Amino acid sequence: MKRNLWPRRLAIPGIVLAATGALLGSSALPSLSGLPGLAGREHAPRGLNILLMGTDERDTLTAKQKQKFHAGGKPCGCSDVMMLIHVSAHRDRVSVIGMPRDSYAEIPPYRAKPGARERPPHPAKLNAAYQEGGPELMIRTVESMAKLNIDRFLQVDFRRFMNSVDEVGGVEVCTPRRLKDSATRLDLKPGKHRLGGGQALQYVRSRHVDGSADLGRIQRQQRFLVQAWREVRERKLLTHPRRMTHLVEMLLGSKRQGFSAGELVELAAALHRLPDSATEFTTVPIAGFAPARLGIGAALAWDPKEADTLFTNVRDDRPLLERGADPKPKDPPDILGKPVPVRGSTYACH
Repeated sequence: MKRNLWPRRLAIPGIVLAATGALLGSSALPSLSGLPGLAGREHAPRGLNILLMGTDERDTLTAKQKQKFHAGGKPCGCSDVMMLIHVSAHRDRVSVIGMPRDSYAEIPPYRAKPGARERPPHPAKLNAAYQEGGPELMIRTVESMAKLNIDRFLQVDFRRFMNSVDEVGGVEVCTPRRLKDSATRLDLKPGKHRLGGGQALQYVRSRHVDGSADLGRIQRQQRFLVQAWREVRERKLLTHPRRMTHLVEMLLGSKRQGFSAGELVELAAALHRLPDSATEFTTVPIAGFAPARLGIGAALAWDPKEADTLFTNVRDDRPLLERGADPKPKDPPDILGKPVPVRGSTYACH
């Protein structure tokens, strides 16, 4: 039986930040009962899969902030950031897989509302799934592409992203080369930089720094996640219930997420000893571009063999890196070819 979908417009940001790490320690999160059609799902009996989503929504920013941080423009209501986070069964490893927003996808059949005519499967860019059917359709689309179940999801808007970064006193990022983006007006010289909420938003949104486009942006977003999580740990927010509760409530906001603040605070405490070396990051391998005849514009086609190997490791709860391996990332990354998984310790500033 096909599941019905209700249209949703939940404002989401360009990337999930520091407090997102609170999710990663979960051993028993509730089922996806918060969305029609996904009710009754049980959490993963072993590993846990969490989908992080971000859109280009910017309604929560003031006109002054949009101008200052170059976050204006007309949003499409798409989910422009998709990251699959897999937490191992023993909660001793976290794997993060970035999925380019312009990935070719086959949108599953769905109904916009009960009684409406079912829209048949159709090709589109991956980020269009959220625009068409909200978080549930995005979840179903990723599940069909990766051939695994999503147990939980999280979405955050621009405002909550910026406020949360400011709440932890900013996040330090580092770069061996100059990062200059013509759209966001990001301009960072080589070295270390402490970014406040607005600058951090520019950093994670920039995709015109070089020819790597969204692949480079995903890499910077993953670097930011590592640094943001370190800020939370180093400031001992995870062991300070009142401050952590405030941060988590700020991150979750008033939109339905499926998590209570108390649950996230409790989960954060379970993860605070996980070292950077126990996290691993990669991007879905890309084989080329989808055929122009599909009429969806320039879309990236996943490498079917390499992507299947990647997600099979996730399904089997196996690490993406062999024991003792510590490869270095290519910066900027290649658009085509097999990406090399790296440890979070490699992305960390030193």
